[in-house]
Amino acid sequence: MKPPIDESRRRLLKSVTLGMALIPVAAAPLQVLAADLPLVTEDDPTAKALKYVADASKATGAKAGSKCGNCALYQGGAGSAQGGCLLFPGKAVKSTGWCSSWAAKPS
Repeated sequence: MKPPIDESRRRLLKSVTLGMALIPVAAAPLQVLAADLPLVTEDDPTAKALKYVADASKATGAKAGSKCGNCALYQGGAGSAQGGCLLFPGKAVKSTGWCSSWAAKPS
């Protein structure tokens, strides 16, 4: 006699397998969306409040080497020219930019 088949376990395994296969597919649009975000301008009210500048070398009060590209809040990929920032939802910042909320990425 055959042992009974546990259908709930089989369903769970199928769901987990499908979920794992779809993770890369679900993440791809997020990277594309970040590239399509409009750039924040220095005239933006939030940018003014945070003293954002598109070129960190022109920022007053910026530590040497601090820029958006190496900030913990920067959402762009390594080496990208621009990317999202947690402080500017729906907008992108230049990786060479800087603002007063700059925080070093954890090592």
